[in-house]
Amino acid sequence: MLTQNNKVRKEIAKELGLNVSEVPKIYKVTLNVGIGSHKDSKEDCQKIESELALISGQKPRFTCAKKSISGFKTREGERVGYSVTLRNGKMWDFISRFINIVLPRLRDFDGISSKNFDKSMNFTYPVREQAIFPEINPNEIKFSWGMAISFSLKNSKDKQMVENYLKRLGFVLK
Repeated sequence: MLTQNNKVRKEIAKELGLNVSEVPKIYKVTLNVGIGSHKDSKEDCQKIESELALISGQKPRFTCAKKSISGFKTREGERVGYSVTLRNGKMWDFISRFINIVLPRLRDFDGISSKNFDKSMNFTYPVREQAIFPEINPNEIKFSWGMAISFSLKNSKDKQMVENYLKRLGFVLK
């Protein structure tokens, strides 16, 4: 996948008459999971952590609440979720699995919406349940949890160029 990324970037640069370093590229993927109602159960938190480690290929770090919010019953410093940042080889392995295995397994998937992109053309894709990942055994799932998968891009000034780059990598856009 990494060689495909370099090939795609060179092709786009050649077509547009740009330097390769001016073409967009994905430089990190972040997986974020909120533990929500499971924060009181240590066993559930360990299960989420171990399944996220299976999906990402590395140990997740826990995230803490930055301030107390009484409406959500959270206190400052309390664990509220897990996060994993993937770069380089592990990132490209994850992207390959995400495009070729996970997205086709999604029910009613018709492409990544333009609403998922922010001003910097980074995009976040929400996943409702962990069962769509091939590393997770569906028979061992105790409860479902979702995550947000964020793809961060560099040199993403032009929307058309970013869409062209992502389509050539294999992402399906609406």
